[in-house]
Amino acid sequence: MLPDHGFGSLNLDALVKPEWKLSDAPVPYPEALAHMEARAEAIAAGTAGEQVWLLEHPPVYTAGTSANDADLLEARFPVYHTGRGGQFTYHGPGQRVGYVMLNLKQRKPDVRAFVFDLEQWLIETLALFNVKGEQREGRVGIWVDRGNGREDKIAAIGVRIRRWVTFHGVSLNVEPDLSHFSGIVPCGVSQHGVTSLADLGILVTMADVDVALKQAFQKVFG
Repeated sequence: MLPDHGFGSLNLDALVKPEWKLSDAPVPYPEALAHMEARAEAIAAGTAGEQVWLLEHPPVYTAGTSANDADLLEARFPVYHTGRGGQFTYHGPGQRVGYVMLNLKQRKPDVRAFVFDLEQWLIETLALFNVKGEQREGRVGIWVDRGNGREDKIAAIGVRIRRWVTFHGVSLNVEPDLSHFSGIVPCGVSQHGVTSLADLGILVTMADVDVALKQAFQKVFG
C-alpha cells in the first residue's frame, strides 16, 4: 500500500480494481515484457484479473511497430523491438512507467477511446502537481507549453491490444536524465524537446507520483 503524500484523504483501498503492482527496484525490460504477455493471456482466458504495474526500467531504448531505424541516433543503451504501437522511446531511472493490463471487452471495446483515456489519465495526474499537460493533434503523448512557441514532451504512450486485453502503457518523466533522450528521435518528433517534473521545478518523490496516478486513474477509468 502506498502512503498518502499530501493529496488529502485519498482512500487507496477503494482503488484496487484493477490490482496495483509496484516494483521498487528497476525491472529489466525483457522481464517486464514476459510478465505483461503472460498476464494479458491470463486476463483474456479469464484466469486473472486486470492489473496496473508501476515500475522503472534500467536505461533502455524501445522501438514500437512504427519505429524508423534512422531515429536511433546512438545506441548507447540496449535497444528492444517490441510489439507496442509507436516509435522509439527511452525508459530509465527517474521515469515512472505504468503498464496497463485491462480487459476492454468488459469496459469499452474501443481502441481510440482507450488511448484517449490514457492521455486523460496523464493529464489529470499532472494537474495534481499544477502542471498543464496537453494533447496535440498528430502527436501521441502529453506536452507542456514552455512559452515562446516551445513545447516539450513530458509523457509518452504506447500500447498493444490482443483479444481486447491491453498491455504496455504510459511513461511519465519525473526526474530522469533528460540527456539520455538524445540518443533517439523520441516518438519520431525532432522539432520539440522533452521535459520532466523536475525540469519544470516540481520536486516530488516517486511515491507522490504513484498516489497521483492512482487518484487520477480512478477519476478517468472508474
